[in-house]
Amino acid sequence: MEKVDGVIAIIPARGGSKGLPRKNILKLGGKPLIAWTIHAALESGTVDRVVVSTDDEEIAEVSQREGAEVPFLRPAHLATETAKSVDVMRNMLEAFPHHETAILLQPTSPFRTGRDIDKAIDLFKGHKTRSCTSVYTAEESPYLMFYTGDDHRLTRVLGSDVAKNLRRQDLSSVVLLNGAIYIVDVPTFLKDNSFIHADTVGYLMPRARSIDIDTEEDFADAAETLKNWGGIIKTDP
Repeated sequence: MEKVDGVIAIIPARGGSKGLPRKNILKLGGKPLIAWTIHAALESGTVDRVVVSTDDEEIAEVSQREGAEVPFLRPAHLATETAKSVDVMRNMLEAFPHHETAILLQPTSPFRTGRDIDKAIDLFKGHKTRSCTSVYTAEESPYLMFYTGDDHRLTRVLGSDVAKNLRRQDLSSVVLLNGAIYIVDVPTFLKDNSFIHADTVGYLMPRARSIDIDTEEDFADAAETLKNWGGIIKTDP
């Protein structure tokens, strides 16, 4: 039987970014943005290997300095704006085929912690499911949302009157993906090429730590949040 090398964490970080140029190595709280994710993975008690997938030599150098492996530079066809995370993940897993569990950790989610990773993996293993992804509670409920047409008439987004007589506090809570953690069963992932399945479980994170940096405004919000926390990520009690 092939040796299984434990849990591998894969951090995708391409060099190009139109929304926020060079965002993966911009300094947040005095260290490169990608360092927050690398350190969280290294602090996890369940991750055995931390690798960065990048096409950029400077990002590779920074990542290695912060403690991650960069086994090779990502192929050019996986470094375009249209390249998909599932294909980047597959590329790395095919290079390191002896892992049963893999985690995708996007560097644009700096406030996910090693504790979050460990708790998400516990949830994933406890449910014996094919995948787990991090989520946060949405502020607005789709039960209260409507479409408007050219005639200005309102049509419920969910196409149902199920919530029309309910109070807001009686509505079921809904969650959104925050992009911080994607855990997969590797054989299933390589077969289906997907992070989400019918049995996917959601690891709930607070909204304050679910920020996903894509623009200058996002980066400024993250910097302000970190400043308010005194430079240290504020975790749950």
